[in-house]
Amino acid sequence: MEKLTIATLKAMYRNNKTTPQALIETIIERAERDRPMNIWIVPPSLSFIQPYLDGLAGKDPERYPLWGIPFAIKDNIDLEGLPTTAGCPAYAYTPTQSAEVVTRLIEAGAIPVGKTNLDQFATGLVGTRSPYGETHNALIPELVSGGSSSGSAVAVARGQAVFALGTDTAGSGRVPAALNDLIGYKSAIGDWPVDGVVPACASLDCVTVFTSTLEDAYLVDAVARTERDTAPGARAYRSVASDRPRKLLLPKGPLHFYGDYRDAYQTAWDKAVKRLEQCGIPIEYIDGEIFGKVSSILYDGPWIAERWADLGEFVESHPGEIFPVTERVLRSSKDLGYDAASVFTALHQLRDYKAQTDVLLRDAVLVMPTCGGTYARTQVAADPVATNSDMGRYTNHCNLLDLSAIAVPSDYAGERLPFGITMFTLRGQDRQLRGAAAEFLNTEAIELAVCGLHMRGFPLEKQLLDCGASFLRPDRTAPCYRLLRLGTQPPKPGLIRSEPGSSIDLEIWRIPLHRLGDLIRQVPAPLGLGKIRLQNGGEVTGFICEPYAELGGEDITRFGGWAAAERSWEQSRQNSNPVTG
Repeated sequence: MEKLTIATLKAMYRNNKTTPQALIETIIERAERDRPMNIWIVPPSLSFIQPYLDGLAGKDPERYPLWGIPFAIKDNIDLEGLPTTAGCPAYAYTPTQSAEVVTRLIEAGAIPVGKTNLDQFATGLVGTRSPYGETHNALIPELVSGGSSSGSAVAVARGQAVFALGTDTAGSGRVPAALNDLIGYKSAIGDWPVDGVVPACASLDCVTVFTSTLEDAYLVDAVARTERDTAPGARAYRSVASDRPRKLLLPKGPLHFYGDYRDAYQTAWDKAVKRLEQCGIPIEYIDGEIFGKVSSILYDGPWIAERWADLGEFVESHPGEIFPVTERVLRSSKDLGYDAASVFTALHQLRDYKAQTDVLLRDAVLVMPTCGGTYARTQVAADPVATNSDMGRYTNHCNLLDLSAIAVPSDYAGERLPFGITMFTLRGQDRQLRGAAAEFLNTEAIELAVCGLHMRGFPLEKQLLDCGASFLRPDRTAPCYRLLRLGTQPPKPGLIRSEPGSSIDLEIWRIPLHRLGDLIRQVPAPLGLGKIRLQNGGEVTGFICEPYAELGGEDITRFGGWAAAERSWEQSRQNSNPVTG
C-alpha cells in the first residue's frame, strides 16, 4: 500500500519533492491501476480537478491548513458539478453547490479528487451492495472492504487520497477503517454539517473521515467544525485538545466473534486488551448488554422507517432500479408495519437507555472491537443479510446514543489481516476520546531516529507508514557524528559515530514495537540499528552505519543533513542544465 499523510505532503511541498499537480497525476495513475477494485464512481481526472489545482496559486500554504491535500468524497455527499448517485444510477443528480463540509475543506486548501463507491443509499456495512461493483479490500481483495463508505476507505489505504469523507449511521465510518488498517473518526451528531448529504437515516447521519494518522483525523475535524464566519486563510482552526479519561470501560464476559477468522480476531482482541492495560488508565469491566439492546432498536425497530420516509417514494417509482438486497432492507419497515405507537415506544426505550449510558460514560471511554470478524465477498453474496448484521454488532449503538467514536488499528489478526478497536465517549468529551486513542496507539512503541530516505517526503517513508509508524518531531544528533553518501542505488546516507564530529539533522518517529522487525528486514547492510545521542544529551534508537562503509562513501557532513545535501545537489543540477529557449 502507498498511504499518504498530511505532514508528509507538506514536507514534500516545502522541500520541492513534488507539487500538487504532479501528485494528482500520480493519483490518477494509481486509480487507473486499481480500477478492478471498484473504488470510484467518478474517478480522479484532471477534467474536474484542474480548477482546484489552479486555485492554489493565490493561497499561502502556511495559512491554509489543507493546502494541496487531496481528498476523496463518498458519492452520497455533494461536490458541485459532479453527479451524486448514492450508488444508484437512476437517482443521480448534479448539484449546483457542494455540501457544506466539502466547501469548508476546499476553502482550507484541500483538493477533491473524485466520488467513491458505496453500499447503495449507504445501506450496508460490507461494501458489496453497489451496481458499480463490489469494492475490494485494500489488503486481501477476496475479503469485504466494509461499508457503506467502502470506496472512501480503500482510496486512502491505496494512496489515492490523503483523507476521505464517509458517512456513518450504524458504523459506516468505522467498519471500513478497521478492515483497511485506517483511522476512522466520527463526531457527535451535528458537530459536522450534513447539508448536501443524501440522507440514510436523517436524524442519525454523520459525515466522517478516514485517515492514516490520528493527527490527520483531528486536523480535518478542526476544519470541518469551523464555521465559515471569516475569510478563508484568516480563520483560527482549533484542533480538539487531548486529555486522559478517568477510566476505560470494557465489556466483561465472552464477546461474539464470527466468520472464518473468528479465532484470530479473538486473539487480536485479547492482545488489544493487554495494550489497553498498559496505558495506565484505570479499567472497569461492565455488562455490555445495554449496548446490544440499543443496537437492536436501530434495525429491528422503527428507525428503519425513517429510511423509507426519505427514499420510499423513489423506490416505489423506480421498479427494478434498486439493488435487490438494498430494496429488501428499505422495504422491511413497510412490510413490518411500524406505526406511530411503535416509534414512540422505541423513543421512550431509547431515552431510558441514554440516561443510563450518560451516567456510565461520564468522563469515561468505552472500548469495543470495531468488528468481531470479517467475510469473503462470496460469503456475503451467499447470505447478504446475516453477514451484514454481524458487521454492525459492535457499532450500531453509537449514533442512537449520540456518541463520538474513533476506530483505531491494533495488532493484526493475521498476515495482511487488520484488526481494530473503537473508542466511544459522550458528546462534548472529545478531549478524553483523543487522549485515550493516543495512549493506545503509543503503547508498546519505541522512538526511532531516521536521517535519510525514511524521512518525510523521501522514497522509503512508505516503509515506516506501512509499519504503522507516525512522525513525532525533527531533531538533531549530538555533535559527534559524520554523514556519508553511500554508493548504493539509489544513494542513501550512512550515519557514523565520530570524535570530533558534527550535529546532523534527524527525524524522530514512533513505531509499534511488534512492527520493528518488519522494517528492519527491509534495511540492507551496511545499515543497522543502534543508539544515537541527541543534541539534548538523550539517546534514541536509530539507523547507524557500519564503519567499513567509509571506504566507498562520500563524506557529506558539511551539509548538516540529507535533505540539505539533496537540495544542494538539485541546485547544482539545475545550474549545470539551464533551461534554454
